[in-house]
Amino acid sequence: MGVRLMGIAAAVVGSGLLAGSVPLLAPKPALAQDSPVPFSAVRALNLARNTAIKMNGGLSVYRPAGCMFETASAGNQCLISTTDGYLFRFLGGVPGWQQLNIAPSVETEIRISSDGKSVLGVDYNGAPR
Repeated sequence: MGVRLMGIAAAVVGSGLLAGSVPLLAPKPALAQDSPVPFSAVRALNLARNTAIKMNGGLSVYRPAGCMFETASAGNQCLISTTDGYLFRFLGGVPGWQQLNIAPSVETEIRISSDGKSVLGVDYNGAPR
């Protein structure tokens, strides 16, 4: 039994995992970072989402699609175009519509200025097409 404990103790000491100690591990190489999302894109997403919420009766009766709560990066499925500002197209419906698999009741297409500070126009806000 004493030999077994000595073997475990040697393994712990050899690994650098003593109580109160920090393991000595080689640092991991840094991962490539995605390019940062411009602040204007974040502002544009927030303005588009909040405008749609107001147009459709507020959060007590309407929720935009989940993609309008995600990043404003180029991979966002609600961001259709960044030419001459930001063009968003997304669905919406009653609170919980996506989680409960309820059909959306509204589709919104909205254009936001390139600085993300103003609504250039609401091209569509109605029944899903």
